[in-house]
Amino acid sequence: MKARSTQAGVTLIELLVSVVIAALLFAGLNSVVSGLLGSRDYVSERTALTRDAEFAMDRMVRTVSHSRKLLLPYPDRAASDWPENIREETVPPSPPIGSSIKATAVLAITMPAFIDNDFDGFPDADNDRDGLIDEDVYNDRNNDFASGIYLIDDDGDGWVDEGPGQWWDDDEFNFVWDEDPENGIDNDGDGSVGEDPSNDANGDGCPGICGIDDDGDGNIDEGNVQDDDEDGQDDEDWYDALVFSLNGSELTERVHVPWDISGGGVVGGQDFVVNTIAENVTRLRFERVPTSAGQPELVDITLELTTPAAGTVAVNTRVRIGGAL
Repeated sequence: MKARSTQAGVTLIELLVSVVIAALLFAGLNSVVSGLLGSRDYVSERTALTRDAEFAMDRMVRTVSHSRKLLLPYPDRAASDWPENIREETVPPSPPIGSSIKATAVLAITMPAFIDNDFDGFPDADNDRDGLIDEDVYNDRNNDFASGIYLIDDDGDGWVDEGPGQWWDDDEFNFVWDEDPENGIDNDGDGSVGEDPSNDANGDGCPGICGIDDDGDGNIDEGNVQDDDEDGQDDEDWYDALVFSLNGSELTERVHVPWDISGGGVVGGQDFVVNTIAENVTRLRFERVPTSAGQPELVDITLELTTPAAGTVAVNTRVRIGGAL
């Protein structure tokens, strides 16, 4: 008799069970792979956002640490019900404090000497090309024909360039001008020193400093009282304000350039370029840190960037004005 075959086929139930197990295994594997890809994308997005935040912070810190004077924020004034020394802005906007009508963040300093946009070998802040910076200011110390800094809310009240035609009012405060010369004294009692000088920057009634040979030529107090550096010219080297502020959700850097952009026929405080140094900003905060008289000026800077893919990245630092000089 012939032997019968002992081989058996796969039943339908066994086949279905195998298919279900395989499907479960593939589903689990797909979940793992998707999770890994999602984590990779999140890490990549967050790394890029962190890099953007650190770049912007480094740029601000380098500029501030090479500047000779902090222009904004002002010290806090007891006469107001909002803190001038803290300038904070969020996206979407937060409500203003006190009677201020809009919360705006702004940091302004005098332009450092390392900036030379026209590559002529002179710092762009050296307006008269004499090797000195900011040594002979006008009673409109920014030479921009605006109260305070042109197009900027200087005092944090929400208003920009208030007091039309009163461009001698460098601090946008109470429509009073030339009340605080560069003499190391808080003449108007508002907490700031030297924020609103006249043509005679130190207010001593002499060319340069009374009784001093300012330019080293052997003569004392020669020339006009408005000639703060005794070089024979008047009011020729103003403060070139470099401004960090928000435009929507973009952090911008506004830099003076030594050519006529405004079309006014002369170069002054309205001639500048604006660069975006960070996007996706959701919080920007500048605080002028209170210090004792004679101590270095300090600024706290906080920057937050947010995207749906990476969440929020926050960086904060404290920098000393002119700390790198």
